[in-house]
Amino acid sequence: MNSHASAHEHFRHGREELGSESLDRALGHFRAAHRLDPGSAQYRSFYGLVLGLCERRWEQALELCRSAARDEFFDPIHYYNLARLHLAFGFKAEGLRLLKRGLMIAPGHEEILEALRRLGVRKPPPLKFLRRENPLNRWLGKLIERVRLAPEPEPSPTA
Repeated sequence: MNSHASAHEHFRHGREELGSESLDRALGHFRAAHRLDPGSAQYRSFYGLVLGLCERRWEQALELCRSAARDEFFDPIHYYNLARLHLAFGFKAEGLRLLKRGLMIAPGHEEILEALRRLGVRKPPPLKFLRRENPLNRWLGKLIERVRLAPEPEPSPTA
């Protein structure tokens, strides 16, 4: 790693390494970018994400990502990073909530849409006033799915 590189160069290299899933190298670049410019919410958000993914330092990672989202609440990438962090630590409901919040800001955000597709968000239960686990909801849900998947009857030939 070049010690004379700018914060932006480290950040760019960190994004490349994160994209290729080289978390250790990405962490080094994001740490350097954050050290050179600690006021940048972008650098803080990605440093927090990779710190949590790589070193499993939940509290520090969460605080870095949350502070970035507070500073730049209009940038969906901060909610995406926060969601990824929550999902990595097993907090699916909070991760989904953060992904949806990011979509409210940028409805066409590809990374967030792809994350939601991978998670496979469930449909609401047929009877919303009952819990999802209620036997009536489970039975109705299965029935509705069968009817939806049933092939259309062939039209009978008329004489």
